Amino acid sequence: MKAFRRHRFAPMLLLIPILASCGSVDSVAGVAGADRPVIVGSQAYYSNEIVAEIYAQALERSGYEVDRQFQIGQREVYMQEIESGALDVMPEYTGPMLQYWNPETSARKPEEVLSGLREAAPKNLVVLDPAEASDQDSYVVTKEFAEKYDVKTIADLAKVPGDLVLGANSEAENRPNGPRGLEQTYGIDVGFTPIEDSGGPLTVKSLKDGDIQLAIMYTADPAIAENDLVSLEDPKGQFVSSNVVPLAFLDISLGEADVVQRANALLTTPILMDLNRRSVVEQLPASVIASDFLDSVGEF
Repeated sequence: MKAFRRHRFAPMLLLIPILASCGSVDSVAGVAGADRPVIVGSQAYYSNEIVAEIYAQALERSGYEVDRQFQIGQREVYMQEIESGALDVMPEYTGPMLQYWNPETSARKPEEVLSGLREAAPKNLVVLDPAEASDQDSYVVTKEFAEKYDVKTIADLAKVPGDLVLGANSEAENRPNGPRGLEQTYGIDVGFTPIEDSGGPLTVKSLKDGDIQLAIMYTADPAIAENDLVSLEDPKGQFVSSNVVPLAFLDISLGEADVVQRANALLTTPILMDLNRRSVVEQLPASVIASDFLDSVGEF
């Protein structure tokens, strides 16, 4: 990882004084003529790397040189890089990003989360427009269970007879996305079974076997579609909204930001789920997945 950045602007250029907290392409410095590659970063998370690769290839197809800095690590590590300007842009998620900068936030719905995020972001960063695609915690049930009890939302669980058991990593037992949060938000009591595979095969098997009735899984997890599972809607906002959003350093050029934002706008949750499926099931590298996706949409 680079410890410093070479500024793309000549010393005498006058930067446009725009607040980063406003978000959108119009919030960047807007000075064209980069003298170095656009540095695109990613988390150490396969789905995030796929999105970062989409940004990178969209930039390259638009005539920009790109330096990939992928699989950096956890948020505490890569945030130091982007806040210092060692990265130009990377995919993030609105809810967790807001909670990183404002742990006490009560925002849950998409609009209030985005507003709070842009207010909380450091002034040298730009929060561009989020995609429709979400990749966030959700309660998942089997399709058979959903149809039998006519369950479409978390609130519908209240009408299910008998005891319900939630399965998830052990830390969820005392977190807002676990039984305590469910009781506080919806008034529904459930039991808890720790399953330490983050919504993986053991969790899916427990759901299908009926050992648990609910599981915590990411909304873009390809296992949901592969196993005929149903992600329940969350009308009261127990889970913080988490849409895919580009986070950029302020001096990214208007042209670069526009390309990234147009690429990000192509992402929906079903599309992201399919991209993730190609990684998990087909075992394809992010570069191939991103290239095929951009070829299919024909935007770049």
